[in-house]
Amino acid sequence: MTLMPGARVPGRTWTVRLTGHPDHTVSVTCSTAECKMPPRSKDAASMRRFAAEHVKAHGRLASARPNAACSCGSAQCTLHETAVHCAGTSLLVLVHNPAVGQVWTLAEVCQACARHIPHITILATGKPARPTSTAPSVEQPAQRAAVPGGFSSPEAAPDPVPGQRRPHRPNRPRRSRS
Repeated sequence: MTLMPGARVPGRTWTVRLTGHPDHTVSVTCSTAECKMPPRSKDAASMRRFAAEHVKAHGRLASARPNAACSCGSAQCTLHETAVHCAGTSLLVLVHNPAVGQVWTLAEVCQACARHIPHITILATGKPARPTSTAPSVEQPAQRAAVPGGFSSPEAAPDPVPGQRRPHRPNRPRRSRS
């Protein structure tokens, strides 16, 4: 898949879930089909530790990508209640509510959404790659001289008088609406 320069790639999400069963066993599931999960067990504490370590392993293997789109925004911001306009750097975050303790979500989200997600741990920041010496240099346009008063050319600008400021303009009274 070839991407245009500056194109965003879809944000990734992993969900690890601990599920209880009627026979008092628990199982761990992962949203990644390739992951091997242990069989059901009656030892809920060890399964909870396995689930927490499993999601941390996904976090170590998946770095935050600087060109990742917000996975939260593409899912209609289901990770938080407040409507947010996605903006900012891509972050790799872990969402886990210790009071519930049965679901761990690892996601690439934007900074704007991350501020509104409860029970979040930021694992990595997707910083843009720094240009290398092999990258072609881009010529910068020549700096134009500062022009006082917003005139379009230095030739049209009046000569500034040092130390003189524009006179204060008093507030005009507002017209009343009829």
